[in-house]
Amino acid sequence: MLLDNKQVAIIGGGPGGLTLARLLQQKGVNVKVYERDINSTQRVQGGTLDLHAESGLAALEKAGLMDAFKANYRPGNDRLRILDENAEIFFDEHLEEATRDFGDEHFRPEIDRGPLRNLLLDSLQPDTVVWDSHIISLENSGAKWKIIFKNGNTVTTDIIIGSDGANSKIRPFVTSIKPFYSGVTILEKNVPDAEKNAPKIHNLLKGGKIMSFGDSQTVSGSAKGDGGIDFYIGFKTDAEWYRNCQIDFKNSKQVLDWFKQEYSKWNDVWYELFEYENSSFTPRPLYCMPLDQFWEAQSNITIIGDAAHLMPPYAGEGVNMAMLDALQLSESLTSENNTDLKSAIAQYEKQMFERFAIVGKETMDNTEWMHAPDALKNMLEMINQFH
Repeated sequence: MLLDNKQVAIIGGGPGGLTLARLLQQKGVNVKVYERDINSTQRVQGGTLDLHAESGLAALEKAGLMDAFKANYRPGNDRLRILDENAEIFFDEHLEEATRDFGDEHFRPEIDRGPLRNLLLDSLQPDTVVWDSHIISLENSGAKWKIIFKNGNTVTTDIIIGSDGANSKIRPFVTSIKPFYSGVTILEKNVPDAEKNAPKIHNLLKGGKIMSFGDSQTVSGSAKGDGGIDFYIGFKTDAEWYRNCQIDFKNSKQVLDWFKQEYSKWNDVWYELFEYENSSFTPRPLYCMPLDQFWEAQSNITIIGDAAHLMPPYAGEGVNMAMLDALQLSESLTSENNTDLKSAIAQYEKQMFERFAIVGKETMDNTEWMHAPDALKNMLEMINQFH
């Protein structure tokens, strides 16, 4: 096997990196995951994820983790309500009988990020993940890489796989191609114990998801298994708005004042999202990699997930693409049909480029029409095609 007597370093311990580590360990590969978090509980994990049969679920199946997934996913959390700015419900999956299940290509079960990360961590050999490993830089010493970490540690490895997200430290060693701004920024926030801290929104969510459209603006939310909600306020603006707007995003009152002005046509029921003051808003300008991106493969470094194909979240494909990257890269690296590592990496990257060209376009199209004046009408028409 190409990876016999090789040490593989995966940078980043998100779903993509951990899935890849699991798949490689199944083949007997020596692999370490270097994660900047101090431990697995340092950060509050983000919102729920819907996994798709052809990507996220396929990777878990190959990794032998479907039973663990079924024990941790949240039935019913995928049920969606479509609302307008007045919180009037135009479409409600809670009124429908659930008929889809595992094995149906259109079944997209939901799982919180925390439990998904934990089941992947539990599947790995002891000490696979090296915590508190914030990478500063790489040095290429011929056939090997030297990794320099913020804590002063250094590691030498044969192969590096960057799974370190939108601001990847590995990507510049693979390509100089930069992302472009999508035109949309979101404000993200978590409200714990939503039944107490945001009861009206909690009732609207009903344990599932909402998407609300009005005046070229969006508010989306999802219920979490811990009783909290994650929500996202999406709107068109320039890429530097969050730097220049003079809003203190730790001050919910300031953000509410902005919302009342900019979302002036929206019902005051939404103000409840701003009343919990012990968590901050995070502004996120949404970027996307060029859909026709390409680079020449190297023999000892590549990237997966957002590091490879960053895109906005409006198609639910980010984690699914990352986990499919992990599946396809693991198969390329361990296939007896590839005669050298460069051709194995090239095989994976070719598949990734082709997938991203399609999914990235779908995502950018969704980002645009969801923030257009007739977004609600378009969403309902699209839903009617499948119901």
